[in-house]
Amino acid sequence: MIAGLDEAGRGPLAGPVYAAAVILPDNFPLDILNDSKKLTASRREKAASIIRADALAWGIGWASHTEIDSINILQASLLAMKRAFEEMMKNISMKSMALCENIAAVADGLYIPDISAPCKAMVKADAKVPAVMAASILAKTARDSYMDEMALLYPLYGYEKHKGYPTKAHREAVLKYGPSPIQRMSFNVR
Repeated sequence: MIAGLDEAGRGPLAGPVYAAAVILPDNFPLDILNDSKKLTASRREKAASIIRADALAWGIGWASHTEIDSINILQASLLAMKRAFEEMMKNISMKSMALCENIAAVADGLYIPDISAPCKAMVKADAKVPAVMAASILAKTARDSYMDEMALLYPLYGYEKHKGYPTKAHREAVLKYGPSPIQRMSFNVR
């Protein structure tokens, strides 16, 4: 069984980095999958709902903005993937356990997280490997949902619009109001 691993949120100036791990069944509808960045928000949400309902197993993990500042964004991304994989393994149903005894993982990118299964890194896996595409979608929708919640807590920063990415509006808000409580202090806003 292939567990796909991917992250969302390496580039923003604020908020956590999220990751997901997903194992899909053989009969999963592949036509709903793509790299999450290539799907509209509504198509991502629809696909995420189907993935959560029909995947053999899935998990979400994250690393906070303070962890990002402490260990760097690459290490935080790998930590989030490790946490997502561990969460997925906890969520494997008894029915799926026999199917998932021999799990191998594919992580999008150049590096692999420290997980309890053989894992290989693959650049652009989020556009090639269905389980990684699914992980990409779950990570992106989970992070976007979190940033929408943060927009309610910190309305001056416009997180509902840019999700913490380095847009002109986000940079101007940080320069005008100072860093928000979820700002990545190790990232330059200028």
